[in-house]
Amino acid sequence: MDYQTMRTFADSWGLLAMFLLFVGILFAVVLRPGARQAARDAAQIPLKED
Repeated sequence: MDYQTMRTFADSWGLLAMFLLFVGILFAVVLRPGARQAARDAAQIPLKED
């Protein structure tokens, strides 16, 4: 596989694969049920007294 072939692949299917990976991670971390409560709990950590 030469450089031009790899470059063509990365410009087309590689970009699509990275976008789908990004959307999957976004859904898994941010948009999943229960993420709101986890974010609220994490935001309160600096304000908790020991």
